[in-house]
Amino acid sequence: MERFQKLILLPLILTASLPGLGFCYSIINGPTNATVLAGSEARFNCTVSVGWVILIWLSNGNPVLTVINSQGAVETSDRFTSQNYTNSNGFTSELIIHNTQLSDSGKIECSTQQPSESSFAFLSVQVNGTLFIKNNTLTVKENKTVEIVCEALGWAPAPDITWMTNDSFIDKLRYVTRQSQGSNGLHNALSILTLTPTDTEILTCLADIEALPNPQNATVTVIFVNSTTENDYSEDSRSTWVIVLAVVLSLVGIILLIIIIAVVVRCCCLKKKGSTYQNEIRKVSAEKKKDGYLENRQRHGSENQGYIPEELWNTEEIPRIASLPPMSSKLTVPAADLHTSSVPKVRPQRRTDYLISPKKIRNVTLV
Repeated sequence: MERFQKLILLPLILTASLPGLGFCYSIINGPTNATVLAGSEARFNCTVSVGWVILIWLSNGNPVLTVINSQGAVETSDRFTSQNYTNSNGFTSELIIHNTQLSDSGKIECSTQQPSESSFAFLSVQVNGTLFIKNNTLTVKENKTVEIVCEALGWAPAPDITWMTNDSFIDKLRYVTRQSQGSNGLHNALSILTLTPTDTEILTCLADIEALPNPQNATVTVIFVNSTTENDYSEDSRSTWVIVLAVVLSLVGIILLIIIIAVVVRCCCLKKKGSTYQNEIRKVSAEKKKDGYLENRQRHGSENQGYIPEELWNTEEIPRIASLPPMSSKLTVPAADLHTSSVPKVRPQRRTDYLISPKKIRNVTLV
């Protein structure tokens, strides 16, 4: 790409330089150094005197943009554009580098194609990495020493790390910072602060590079616990656990009581259901027995309770029924009843010489 840009710009440079032979113009103000964060814009200004013909911008020796007096700016990349300003003192071209990258760092040159007529500056593209402390809160007992680690990853260049406590800077002798090379031209840093706290304090780790308007920071709260405070804390903790335990046991007791009540109610329902079932079984059994008894009676008959065995008879002592007087064949009917029937009713005669008890009669009645 760079070789292609050179091939395009070379004919333009030669064409523009021919009419300008014999004319003298110079660079009044050249570009100045710039330091920017990766991904931002970088701007450089170059002012030339009146009568200029051509102005070329180069990045690390490679032409990236050309401005011709008669034609204007010739842009070969979207990342490199320009803005132009003209006044009575001369012409100013502003080079704008968009979305700067770490590889853009280096020499930025403004040239007018005149002998010894070039001016340059340096661009520094820096990368803002990450900064963190592993623990946000630390608890330290009395007369105990603790090491707090602050780590910076993916910076360019390596950041300058400092420590503060309660808005005051800590002496550099109390911490050690080590730097190491990372990947893709980036740098890492590790800072370890050794501290023996005497009170609760807030510690801040600061990482700074030139391109940052304000240092990046990470904080940690160090809680100092002396023996009295620890005892009070233990008592408070014990009381809290007692309360929690009491509440939990109460809830468990209530749940167990509900379960017991549910089991008892369930058992009663099952027992009642089983009792009803047994009653039904007994009822059906009784009905079956009753039906069997009736069926047996139908098969064998029933005993005549008026039967007297023959051995108990004593014919000599059995009185005979006295003879009844003969019944008249004529019936006397009152006159008042004569109109009801014209045919006389005659009752049949009965035997008068039968025994009170019949002579061995056994009746069987089938039902």
